[in-house]
Amino acid sequence: MSKELPKGFLWGGATSDFQYEGGFNEGGRGISSHDYETDGSKEHPRHHTMKMPDGTLIEPNSSFILADSVPKEAQPVFLDDQYYPSHKAVDFYHHYKEDIKLMAEMGFNVYRFSISWSRIFPTGEEEKPNEAGLKFYDNVINEMAKYNMQPLITISHDEMPVHLALKYNGWTSRKVIDAYVKYAKTLFERFGNRCKYWLTFNEINAVRGFGPTGVRNANGQDRYQADHNMFVASAKAVKLGHKLVPGSQFGTMYAMSEIYPATCKPEDMFHHLQEHRENWYFIDIMGRGYYPSYADELLKRHGVKDLHMEPEDKQTLKEGQLDFIAFSYYRSNTTKKGDDWFNVGGNPNPYLKETPWGWPVDPLGLRYCMNEIYDRIQKPIFIVENGMGAIDKADENGYVEDDYRIEYLQEHLSAMADAINIDHIPCLGYTMWAPIDLVSLSTGEMKKRYGFVYVDMDDKVNGSLKRTPKKSFNWMKHIIETNGAALD
Repeated sequence: MSKELPKGFLWGGATSDFQYEGGFNEGGRGISSHDYETDGSKEHPRHHTMKMPDGTLIEPNSSFILADSVPKEAQPVFLDDQYYPSHKAVDFYHHYKEDIKLMAEMGFNVYRFSISWSRIFPTGEEEKPNEAGLKFYDNVINEMAKYNMQPLITISHDEMPVHLALKYNGWTSRKVIDAYVKYAKTLFERFGNRCKYWLTFNEINAVRGFGPTGVRNANGQDRYQADHNMFVASAKAVKLGHKLVPGSQFGTMYAMSEIYPATCKPEDMFHHLQEHRENWYFIDIMGRGYYPSYADELLKRHGVKDLHMEPEDKQTLKEGQLDFIAFSYYRSNTTKKGDDWFNVGGNPNPYLKETPWGWPVDPLGLRYCMNEIYDRIQKPIFIVENGMGAIDKADENGYVEDDYRIEYLQEHLSAMADAINIDHIPCLGYTMWAPIDLVSLSTGEMKKRYGFVYVDMDDKVNGSLKRTPKKSFNWMKHIIETNGAALD
């Protein structure tokens, strides 16, 4: 069967502000929870490092920060001997016109990007938004419009103003729901006339750690209370967005690495069912509008005694269901009885090759995942992240012969096309991570590159920031020109 995709399919790329945008401390931008995350590597994990006004160091493995332990006026500072990649990233803040033009040359008709919450509301509690921040994203969206490129906006991509994280212990407090809805309303009113597709959160099923939830080293009770408050915030934003932006469509993005049982031993199969529900818990609640039957068992397993819910929350979740299911897919994992619930993938899969960072390459898993989601939720899906982190060797002109990336994409896009054309899965589009090289989230490196465009910058921000298309740039351009037909 032909690989050509339905007319109107959305082709593009995806980025996050703290990995790509830069512009730290410019244009009135406040401090974000990700700004304290250091660089790292495969051998040396990233961590959050800051110093409080009293001299206390907030280091890895320290207890999470409680609201009343921090004076209202307190502002943590960065350590001089640490490098924080998000401050500069690859400087989209000053290169957005150039980068959008490169995306347009590839034929993108959609670009997924996130808005920095602290660029709009520096602390999250201002009465009025920061006009300079809104103006920057006005400029980005208007530049995209020149090329008939639609925005797909992620409202919150794993971060929040650090003030909210410190004052309220992040999403454990319902105060943050109000701050988020105010922020979302501002975006709808400013950009709604130019944006149809929205994501309320990024990889909400991976909300662990200081970045996404604003909660540090959270226990199960804190983590799942934060999740519930994020569910409510998303539902309120969806209801408000539908009202303020007629015709708008909303999703939330989930990390959906496919999970296989390591063996067919019944105990491993049942553990696989439970492990799968670690992800379905989030999709079921937000896609169906209610807590599933297995929620009590899952929550007890994580030490959750009771979730605080307001009487109106159930109705809010029902009325604020998502319009489509968005997800990232990079790899598959295996699991067996005894594995840690949050450490899937420790068992090697002998049937798959791996990337240099140890991620199994499984194109058929993408088709499997697409079928699985649609069979369960019966709503359109959107693949908003997929890609391969690799060590690219550029020549003296910055050109990269990345045949390994072309092979990866050929196989994954073919699997996607089969899911759409053979299995009849309704899929809105595909945005690859990432169209232009940026800082890796998992390791904080530039060495781990994803893009179609090479950026001249190393792990410590040395380089000219010159953008140079790789071999995969023209390959992907041809795929888009033929709407997938060239995959045959």
